[in-house]
Amino acid sequence: MKKVLLVINCIILAVGTCGGPLVMRLYFIKGGKRIWLSSWLQTAAWPINFIPLVISYFYRRKNNSTTKLILMTPRIFMATIGIGILQGFTNYFYAYGIGKLPVSTSGLLFATQLAFTAFFAFLIVKLKFTPYSVNSVFLLTTGAVVLALRSGGDQPEGEPRKEYILGFVMTLASAALTGLIFPLVELIYKKTQQTITYTFVLEFQTLYCFVATVLATIGMIINKDFQAISREAKTFELGEDKYYIVIIWSAIILQFYFLGSIGVIYSASSLVCGILLSVLLPLTEVLAVFLYGEKFNAEKGVSLALSLWGFASYFYGDYNKTENSNQSPAIEMIDKTNCTP
Repeated sequence: MKKVLLVINCIILAVGTCGGPLVMRLYFIKGGKRIWLSSWLQTAAWPINFIPLVISYFYRRKNNSTTKLILMTPRIFMATIGIGILQGFTNYFYAYGIGKLPVSTSGLLFATQLAFTAFFAFLIVKLKFTPYSVNSVFLLTTGAVVLALRSGGDQPEGEPRKEYILGFVMTLASAALTGLIFPLVELIYKKTQQTITYTFVLEFQTLYCFVATVLATIGMIINKDFQAISREAKTFELGEDKYYIVIIWSAIILQFYFLGSIGVIYSASSLVCGILLSVLLPLTEVLAVFLYGEKFNAEKGVSLALSLWGFASYFYGDYNKTENSNQSPAIEMIDKTNCTP
């Protein structure tokens, strides 16, 4: 059952990871300017999770399992709120970066989340490093440094230099916070004194996305974004109707990212989730170049090559490790404790 869930969540994660940045960037390049609105959209579709939660509830009732509506303990509830606050700031940093940088640049920068995930996983969940994983982290970090040293070559027309650099920094900050959140989620799964089911995972993801949405809502109210939506829609280059279509689909597709990432951490580990996010990078890069005509200069090529080399290094090391132990990589990467589908 875990393997089936892992495959399903990998597909969901792929849709959210590749489609999310592209739809978000479309909003900005066609006239959208609201950072807090874009941040809000990243988790605003959290009510979608009620569909599988309701199905799960009636399934449990039918099979004479627990009929408790909420499976989360008060301690986990408070920890989840903390994760939600961190995610709220992550969303804002990421939205700022998407608003100021081409997708191909922000995607390469966000790939450094793997390095941050590995570092925080080492500190928080005692991840054991291998020469291959260390090499992978080093290569990804070097790729980001290459972009930083030659930044500005793809600066969007009309974008102030200061805003471009700030977008660069904000994207790295979102990658760092993402790298912190993944191991924290894994730690909660491992330390909780209750059975971790996929229903619990859905509850966890729904709550922390709700908290992140509340944080973004406060930002929108202060920045008067709600009042600006109708005005912005009228000046949107694709038309008023398509403006609302873009923001609605942004919310839905980005919810796939959160649902898939939490599911992958449950089915495998935080580092596996980080690896999958980075592996999907080349596809997002290609789509951004073809759909939006973004420049793909030599620095991006070097950075992408280093990233791919880093992914290959990690997977080769993981393959050797699996062959030697004759175990599944997902099983080997996390100490499963009291986890049932």
